[in-house]
Amino acid sequence: MSTRPAPSRPGTLAAVLISVLAPFALGYFLSYLFRAVNAVVGPNLAADLGLSAAALGLLTSAYLFAFALFQLPLGVLLDRFGPRRVQAALLACAAAGSLLFAIGHDIATLTFARALIGLGFAGGLMSGFKAVVLWVPEPRRALANAAIMSFGALGILVATVPTELAVQAVGWRAVFVGLAAITFAVATLIFLAVPEQGMTVGAERVADQIGSLSRILRDRAFWRLAPLLATTAGTHIAIQTLWAGPWFRDIAGLDRIGVANHLMVMAVAFLIGILLSGAVADWFVRRGVDLLTVMLGFLALFLCSELAIVLQWTSINLLMWVVFGMTGQVAVLAYPWLSSYFGAALSGRANTAMNLILFLTAFGSQYAIGAIIDLFPTSPTGGYDRDGYRAGFGVFFVAQLLALIWFLRGRRALLHARAPA
Repeated sequence: MSTRPAPSRPGTLAAVLISVLAPFALGYFLSYLFRAVNAVVGPNLAADLGLSAAALGLLTSAYLFAFALFQLPLGVLLDRFGPRRVQAALLACAAAGSLLFAIGHDIATLTFARALIGLGFAGGLMSGFKAVVLWVPEPRRALANAAIMSFGALGILVATVPTELAVQAVGWRAVFVGLAAITFAVATLIFLAVPEQGMTVGAERVADQIGSLSRILRDRAFWRLAPLLATTAGTHIAIQTLWAGPWFRDIAGLDRIGVANHLMVMAVAFLIGILLSGAVADWFVRRGVDLLTVMLGFLALFLCSELAIVLQWTSINLLMWVVFGMTGQVAVLAYPWLSSYFGAALSGRANTAMNLILFLTAFGSQYAIGAIIDLFPTSPTGGYDRDGYRAGFGVFFVAQLLALIWFLRGRRALLHARAPA
């Protein structure tokens, strides 16, 4: 066994945010920018390659598929080598994928490049969460996680009107070349600037780490929580990062700039929602209210907004999408609970195991919504049918209700659960 001595730690939460967490937040900013960019450039891709709704959904969701598949090995790597080295290497991979996407001329190349980008950003949030576990006291972790996630909201923001204007000015291929350069620069920053944390290296064999992962995946509390997180946050990702744009075009009747403006409003709502949920959770936790109860309050608002979208209540169009954007990712309040439940040593594996379920759901729902929409006739102008959106979104709304019922049936037991040794 060999250990590296712990370095001097920043003394305040603000110092930790600046010197340790901010570089990881930049990585998550890029992760969400890439995740959401096809909501704007999707029409360009569909026109250039002649894509159907299902094909566009599959191309876009390749990011989510590769992202999800790498979550389990990611957890082992984060717990073994720490977030600094793992995240720097992955971001270099994402930069290569962005460059390949910029020069690709067929759907196979673009799909592979999109998957490579997803692989490279697989640690975008989990590396930051692991850094939070290593550097931030437990009572303040929900707030620190929200601070990192707020950068993701900024990524969505940049993926709206600024991206649309950039695409109009230089074309989508040049935009992806620029994103490749920025991503590589952030990878270099994380590797060179983030201080090394005092972690044990080689203290646990890989076989033991995989065995611990197996125990996580057999845990009843994990599976009581997983369906709710996966169906709510996963469906939100699928819709906000792709299908919200076409919905604004086909149901709300907006032009491209109007679509981009509405996506920008949703991004601002996402930013406000993440910061608000973190601050509210921090306030309640310090007063003895558990994180899962706070999460349920926000999820109630999310489900109400989603029902209005499914029913296409366009009279409150902006309001329902703002609430949807604000509350769609509040299920991640459960991640600090998972870290506490399984302990710091297993936090990377526990969080990435949950992320695997979440992003496989996001991948499946993003593709499936497109496939369901394709079952309905398109308009003469190439738009998608109103009933197709209602059916595609409605299927996953029902899945969320079933997951909520499953969670509520075991919620009392979760409050007193203890992870198996």
